[in-house]
Amino acid sequence: MNIRNVAIIAHVDHGKTTLVDALLRQSKTELHKHVADELIMDSNELERERGITIFSKNASVVYQGTKINIIDTPGHADFGGEVERVLKMADGVLLLIDAQEGPMPQTRFVLKRALELKHKVIVVINKIDKPNARILYAMEKTFELFIDLGANDEQVDFPVVYAAARLGKAGLSGDLESMTDISPIFDAILKYVPEPVGDSNAPFQMLVTSLAGDTYKGKIAIGRIANGAISDVAQVMHITRDGKQTVQKITALMTFQGLGRVAAQSVSAGDLIAVAGIPEVNIGDTLADKDNPIAITPFAIEQPTVKMSFSVNNSPFAGNEGTYCTSRNIHERLFKELDTDVALRVEVGNGADEFVVSGRGELHLAILIERMRREGYEFQVSRPEVIMIEEGGMKKEPMEDVWIDVPEEYTGTVIERMGRRKGELKNMHVDGGKATFHFTIPTRGLIGYRNEFLTTTRGLGIMNTLFAGFAPLFGDIESNPHGSLIAFEPGTANTYGLINAQGRGTLFIEPGLEVYEGQIVGQNSKDEDLEVNVCKEKRLSNMRSKGEGVAEGLDTPRIMGLEEALEYIGDDELVEVTPKCIRLRKKLLSMNDRKKVKRPS
Repeated sequence: MNIRNVAIIAHVDHGKTTLVDALLRQSKTELHKHVADELIMDSNELERERGITIFSKNASVVYQGTKINIIDTPGHADFGGEVERVLKMADGVLLLIDAQEGPMPQTRFVLKRALELKHKVIVVINKIDKPNARILYAMEKTFELFIDLGANDEQVDFPVVYAAARLGKAGLSGDLESMTDISPIFDAILKYVPEPVGDSNAPFQMLVTSLAGDTYKGKIAIGRIANGAISDVAQVMHITRDGKQTVQKITALMTFQGLGRVAAQSVSAGDLIAVAGIPEVNIGDTLADKDNPIAITPFAIEQPTVKMSFSVNNSPFAGNEGTYCTSRNIHERLFKELDTDVALRVEVGNGADEFVVSGRGELHLAILIERMRREGYEFQVSRPEVIMIEEGGMKKEPMEDVWIDVPEEYTGTVIERMGRRKGELKNMHVDGGKATFHFTIPTRGLIGYRNEFLTTTRGLGIMNTLFAGFAPLFGDIESNPHGSLIAFEPGTANTYGLINAQGRGTLFIEPGLEVYEGQIVGQNSKDEDLEVNVCKEKRLSNMRSKGEGVAEGLDTPRIMGLEEALEYIGDDELVEVTPKCIRLRKKLLSMNDRKKVKRPS
């Protein structure tokens, strides 16, 4: 059977998963899954909630006698490492461009990787059914992006397909009325994406590009056969990144069909496979012929830029809400994550109860924290910090490219706030009442800014970031100055105490919640911490004065989600994470202990 391997790449929310769904539904392939729901590729609960792809996934359809392996990739920059790896399994890519927005920052990142690998790029102008679709604008900007990235003459002469993935329609012109189904995209894949190269008679070789887990089969290695063939009873040589070789027996050999993995007796070069039976396999390892083992050069592992401390919860409420609360539980879970996420780093911190976890960005770590709490883990985490490197005797810090779109009236606010955080304005233009900025800024200055940005732009601003490398260390950055309202004593928060406290700032909690001393219950309107008694009760007497009983209003509290909490906390604060609650607290719960630390020695 003919084979095509194609990856779907785009900026976040440009319709990758919706397009894959349309391709799967209209292929008439047995999907091995109930497909009544929308976005059948977003199988993870977090992906459905957030509307983004976090984990790359494989699917396969048969169209006109050709097997098409489809790889759906993440669109957010924090999961760029996943995109870089899985692109190695493909021979061509579908580059999705939003017909209204045009190419966006992550489009630049993923397209650059595809061009470096010499993949054939098919441009899909998606969402042409939007009322404000600008098809010619999107095409012009896409062409400019290819030129900017140094594409050669052949790459610049890219084929274009127009689509409305949500409606399951595509065509070779931008006329939505003339479109009937998604088949023009299938036809473009067969016409432009080359068949995979590889010698089926050569010794077997496969580079492991991703991992999956199975309750019965154990760890499953996924990759593309570079050369040779493999059977379901074969023995292979497992070659690790550092060259260590061990013979392993295959216990299960699978290929992709529809949305599922199906057992196969033998598979040849060019196809994507999933292999079980190698317990110590990791991403970047090679599986090779037992008698003639030849390793494939592993890809470079991306370096993390942000780190956080995970530690055992030691608050007064410790152990009340979580199933896994000990340092051994947290240690096992974090090191297990390393099996499937090569962009993550885990080290033991100060003491057995603390672990330093490093990742590609705040969202990368926030997703890990959210998954752990949903699995029943209880722990506490510190404020995100950037990771410095030493290069040529000079200390350097990570930088970000930031693209911001805001209504024109907020231009002054954005420039002032970014400048305060050491952001450097590279480009700016105003078009139709909308201002677009391009800044470079230290990652350190960006931490904690997203919430502030949404507040100052009244939720109308859009910000996209992309890692831009390392630069010499900047000076002090005024990143996230704030004062917290701190619970004065343990007890149950009540309306009377909260009304008194809300005059000092913005509350984070509602009446009826249990609090403890040192818990953060709100943000002070001044840049200094303040102890408040939210458990204070009103003294009742048998005397009634004029005006007594007039209803006092309690403002709606600002409920902090996980990412908002991580951005809010300062260096002396922590986020307590449990399956039921997200709480903010001071590292030192006692007011006297905090005063001792501030007292000059």
